[in-house]
Amino acid sequence: MSNLKLYRHPLSGNAHRVELFLSILGLHAEKIDVDLMKGEQKQPEFIRKNIFGQVPVLEDGDITIADSNAILVYLASQYDVEHLWLPIEPAKAAEVQRFLAVAAGPLASGPASARLINLFNAKLDKIQVVEKSHQLLSTLDRHLIGREWLTDARPTIADLANYSYIAHAPEGDVSLQNYPNVRAWLLLVESLPGFVPMQCSRVGLAA
Repeated sequence: MSNLKLYRHPLSGNAHRVELFLSILGLHAEKIDVDLMKGEQKQPEFIRKNIFGQVPVLEDGDITIADSNAILVYLASQYDVEHLWLPIEPAKAAEVQRFLAVAAGPLASGPASARLINLFNAKLDKIQVVEKSHQLLSTLDRHLIGREWLTDARPTIADLANYSYIAHAPEGDVSLQNYPNVRAWLLLVESLPGFVPMQCSRVGLAA
């Protein structure tokens, strides 16, 4: 087994999606906490690992992968020999990529940003960010009508990429109350063998 090291912050949803997938795959990784509040991720030593100065970063022996979605793709390609989490059939693979883009786009600028305001005092427009969050959640709730998972009849890395920040959206004052299909989907993710929760902040509740 390769020597896996995960550079992360315990309150980072981006890091959690990687921790979750590692656990589901049964892979052990040494967790190395990066102090974001002290700017450790912007220091030269860390910038050499990720030029954008962000967590998470995964080291697998001599290989270094930055960006949470890229890490999910790497882990699925390298360790999921049955191709369950990242299908190789073109249309299904494209659908997974579509929802990885959602995680990097509307999710990041919506629920993840709302949470950043409360937890890390991010200088963002709270009203605008919360509005974006509810637009995304409303869209996902409609998408999940009649289906269990985001892209297929079984879970993929698309579900893991979107789970953490949606589950913890209430920490950004974004309620999930009006999105029953989203809440049912969250419960399905949480029922997966190997599921590990993300640490809750002292702000709000993870629902």
